[in-house]
Amino acid sequence: MSVLLGWVIFIVALSISVMLHEFGHFATAKKFGMKATQFFLGFGPTLWSRKRGETEYGVKGIPAGGFVKIVGMTSMDDVDPADEPRSFRVKPGWQRVIVLVAGSFMHFALAFFLLLIVPMAVGIANANTTTVGTVVKCVPKTDESGCASGEAPSPAAQIGLQPGDTIVAFAGQPVHTWNQFTTAIRHQKPGSRVAVTIQHDGRQVSKDVTLAKTRSIGSNGKAGQDIAFVGVAQAEIYQRASPLRAVSYAGSMFGQAVTGTVDVIRSLPSAVSHLFAKNRASTSGGQVTSVIGVGEITGQVVSAKIGWQPKASLVLLIIISVNIFIGLMNLLPLLPLDGGHVAVVLYERLRAWLARLRGRPDPGLVDMTKLIPVSLGVFALLIGFSLLLIMADIVNPINILQ
Repeated sequence: MSVLLGWVIFIVALSISVMLHEFGHFATAKKFGMKATQFFLGFGPTLWSRKRGETEYGVKGIPAGGFVKIVGMTSMDDVDPADEPRSFRVKPGWQRVIVLVAGSFMHFALAFFLLLIVPMAVGIANANTTTVGTVVKCVPKTDESGCASGEAPSPAAQIGLQPGDTIVAFAGQPVHTWNQFTTAIRHQKPGSRVAVTIQHDGRQVSKDVTLAKTRSIGSNGKAGQDIAFVGVAQAEIYQRASPLRAVSYAGSMFGQAVTGTVDVIRSLPSAVSHLFAKNRASTSGGQVTSVIGVGEITGQVVSAKIGWQPKASLVLLIIISVNIFIGLMNLLPLLPLDGGHVAVVLYERLRAWLARLRGRPDPGLVDMTKLIPVSLGVFALLIGFSLLLIMADIVNPINILQ
C-alpha cells in the first residue's frame, strides 16, 4: 500500500508539473496578445474538454505530457487572416522567446518553491551533533555488508550504547560533530582500546571499548584497507529554518541540483553502457531513469521504515530533481524541444540583423519544412532512449535504499 501511495504522489506531482509547464506557455502567450485555442493535459483521444472564451481546456487519454496550441507557431501553420495579427510568428522575437522558455521557468520556479518548503516545513538534518541514531549489533565483514548469524557483537553493542546517547569525547578528545567523531575513529587502529565518554539519561559516563576491524569498500566495489569500527550511526535531527535561512538553503541547493543535472545530461550519451550494469546506481549516466523508474523510487522511499522527516525530504527532493531535469532538458537547442524553437527564433533575428547591416530586407521566418527531418530524427531518438530506460528500469531497477 505504501508503494502504491508513492506512485500516486509521483503521478500527481508530475501532472501538476506538466500543467504548470503548459500554463507558463499559455499565460505568457495571452499576456502578449497571442491566441491560444487549446490547453490540454495528455495526448491522444479526448476524455473531457470544455471551451471557455476562445480556448478549449481538457484532458486526453495518454498521460504523457500536455500541450498548448498557439495560433501560428511556425511558418507551416495555416492561420485565418483575421487571427494573423495575434499569431505567435508575427510577434517580436523577445516575446516569442519568453513564451518558449516560460515552460522551463515554471519547472525551475516549482523546484525553488519546494526547496523553500523543505527547510521551513520539514527541517534540515543537523550534522553538528554526535547523537547516536542506530547501533549496529554485530561486526560486519565490510562497511557495506549486513550482519550474518554468528558474527561477533559490535563494540557499541558490547558497551551498551543506545540510540539517543550523545558521544561527548573519544580517545580523550572532545567531539562536537559527527565528522569529528568519525575522524577520531580513523586515527585509531583496529584492535586498540580507547575511552568513550557518552551522555546517557542526562549524565556522562566513560567506558573503554576495543575497536573492531572491518574492511572498507573502494570506488571499484572491491574491499580495501582495514578500518577501525565502533558500530554506531548518526541520528538525523531535523531543525526548521527561518524564511531567510530557507532562501539561502534553497539558493544553494538549487545551484547544486542544476550543476548535478547538467553533469547527468552530459553523461547521457554514455548512459546506455551503464543502464544494465550491476553498479548502475553508482554511475551518473546509469542513474538516469524513466518515469517508471522515478515512480518506483518514490514508492521505495514512501514504504521505507524511516522517520516522516527524511521520508518527506527525499520525496520532495525527487520531485525537485525531476523538475530541474525536465526544465534543463527542454532548453536544449534541439527541435522539437522548446530550446530548439528558441534557437530558430534567435537565428531568425540574427539573420534579420545581418540583412539590415547589408541594407537588405528581412528574410522573414525560417522555412520549417526543411527542419522536419531533423525534428523527426530527434523525436525518434528521444522515444527510443525513453523505451530503453523503461526496459532498464524493469530488468535492472535502481534501489536507492540498499
